[in-house]
Amino acid sequence: MDEARRGAISAGEEQAILPLFAWLSPSYPVGCYAYSHTLEWAVEAGDVTDEKTLVAWLTEMLTLGFGRNDVILLSHAHRTAERGDAQALGAVNQLALALSPSAELYLETSQQGRSFLDATLAAWPSPRLITLEGAVAYPVAIGMTAAAHGVPSAMTSDAYLFGLVQTLVSAAIRLAPIGQTAGIRVCAALAATVRAVVQEAIGLSLDDVGGSTFRADLGSFHHENQYTRLFRS
Repeated sequence: MDEARRGAISAGEEQAILPLFAWLSPSYPVGCYAYSHTLEWAVEAGDVTDEKTLVAWLTEMLTLGFGRNDVILLSHAHRTAERGDAQALGAVNQLALALSPSAELYLETSQQGRSFLDATLAAWPSPRLITLEGAVAYPVAIGMTAAAHGVPSAMTSDAYLFGLVQTLVSAAIRLAPIGQTAGIRVCAALAATVRAVVQEAIGLSLDDVGGSTFRADLGSFHHENQYTRLFRS
């Protein structure tokens, strides 16, 4: 393969992946660090006390809960936006919002989704980006934006889900059951799980949405009554 050909492929890959670096960066103004997705309650309840229990908790959340569901929703939002089907995209969004088991988790996904879209329209506009009014679920906002900018669904799902892992590990560090070095190890340990979840879930239908993280769902109700809180969920 000649140098010009290698350069063309590299440029194409960069064009696809660079927006993800911006959108999923900690500096992107979506407020992700204000939420822990029930992790704060899990620490308070003694479910997460160290590196090993954090890996176990996050593994179940990825494979049996929000991780798998978010990939399904993101991929369907990507497909419907790619087709320019605003009605179908709206239906995916309504389903995503309805899946929130508590008011706190509804606020988490809807606030981040709305903030993400507003920031993207200001900094990364696209004529292909379909307008959704009102509340927007975070994975739906990511999927539809990626489609509008030509970022592949699988690549987007990998980056999105691993970004969530990093956000929750950061929350765990602030909650103090682990330190920074352990946090890096947790992220590394979960990379293969993230990839496996994406590979399984990206081709599933909306009928396959579902989870079995009942204790964490209940924890999202208990969180609002905790004596002290660092996070909004």
